[in-house]
Amino acid sequence: MATATAEHIEVRVNSAGEVEDRLNSAVKDLQVIATRSRTHGILVTRLNPGHFSVSLSDQVPFGLTRELIH
Repeated sequence: MATATAEHIEVRVNSAGEVEDRLNSAVKDLQVIATRSRTHGILVTRLNPGHFSVSLSDQVPFGLTRELIH
């Protein structure tokens, strides 16, 4: 399951096998938006096991994706 706004996507998965595909898909969706403004990178945050936030971030340079585990 994923919920989204223009600059933020929440990803929830039920199995480890889903994680990579779901996160890659969310990152690709946000790369399209990031390319328009060229001012934000993408931050992937693990909030809990199976729960991730993927968002545009002005703390990440354009063209980069960084990961953060809470």
